[in-house]
Amino acid sequence: MGVRRDEPGHETEWPGALDVRALLEGGWRPTPIRDFILKVHSRCNLACDYCYMYEMADQGWRRQPRRMSRQVVAWAAQRIAEHARANLLPEVEVVLHGGEPLLAGADHLRYAIEAIRAAAEPDVHVGFSVQTNGVLLDELFLDLFAEHGVSVGVSLDGDEEGHDLHRRRANGRGSYQDVRTGLERLTGPRYRHLFGGLLSAIELRSDPIATYEALLEFRPPEMDFLLPHGNWDAPPPGRPADESAPYGDWLIAIFDRWYAAEAGDVRVRLFSEIIRLLFGRMSGSEAVGLSPVAVAVVETNGEIEQVDSLKSAYDGAAGTRLHVSRDPFDTVLSLPSVVARQIGRRALSEQCLACEAHEVCGGGLYPHRYRSGTGFRNPSVYCRDLFKLIAHIRDVLSADLAARPAATVA
Repeated sequence: MGVRRDEPGHETEWPGALDVRALLEGGWRPTPIRDFILKVHSRCNLACDYCYMYEMADQGWRRQPRRMSRQVVAWAAQRIAEHARANLLPEVEVVLHGGEPLLAGADHLRYAIEAIRAAAEPDVHVGFSVQTNGVLLDELFLDLFAEHGVSVGVSLDGDEEGHDLHRRRANGRGSYQDVRTGLERLTGPRYRHLFGGLLSAIELRSDPIATYEALLEFRPPEMDFLLPHGNWDAPPPGRPADESAPYGDWLIAIFDRWYAAEAGDVRVRLFSEIIRLLFGRMSGSEAVGLSPVAVAVVETNGEIEQVDSLKSAYDGAAGTRLHVSRDPFDTVLSLPSVVARQIGRRALSEQCLACEAHEVCGGGLYPHRYRSGTGFRNPSVYCRDLFKLIAHIRDVLSADLAARPAATVA
């Protein structure tokens, strides 16, 4: 589990001793928060066995109220608007999240959307999205999302067999058929414009092409494949301590199919971000690249936290001890744990800096770097997988670009 933030010794782990004042005196400035994740409900109607919220190191969800109160929503709305105005941000994004956010109910979600918009308008535009497991996705919710222009992302782990390996109800029953029903409603003519895309956790036992084609069936505008959460203390499944790259191989199989056939029709976020970075552009994802992470989470009780995937590292890793009732979001930007995710190369380990792919890889997803004793200043536990994937994409792009002039001349 690592060292809790309130136990002796944690301050010696990166980035506990990061000198934020020295960075500021040297000219560095924080990037304002543009993405706000509201945990409108802290429980879930599924019992996925890989879930970082309920099955990994941080069990703080047990102490959270089930639903974010209207008072907490109102405080969060004011703080979001305050932060946007103070930092001259013309627009911000709010993600309604959980647990399973639809458990909060349509009326409560309507209140949250309207309260945040009322606090921010007219000078700050707020875009809304919801990330759901899709089980409760019916016309009541979809009409609400259509009324307010809320983008809907759904979690789907491939075909029925692959999805139901992990994404089950508490009684062991698979959820695929219920998710499929919700997706069919969402992707019908009336609501398809709300469809934001699909999230899929990688399962090495599932065939990568079968998984990809199962997602492709719903014609998503975007899909993303997520590496299972793990770190050096608790390695992810199937990630042996050797020179192999099983996750890299799995993703390469999908990349080759996608690049040859569907790259112009559907965006695969991880691949698209790597391609952007290879062409020298900034990344819009925290999974790769060195772009500053500008995200804050509000828990159901109003506590401000960092990105919740940090809960996979150790108990308290995402905590800040701040609360929307008293603390502006600007305060978050002075915390060493947040600053570390905004300073690019300066947060990377020596091993990462010596790697030719470090500006594209960016060290990988921050929680995947954790090792007790040294903290987060390590390569990703997926280092070999990411290197192999990035090198493959680079080689494919290079060959493609080299062939194009000849084809044009012919």
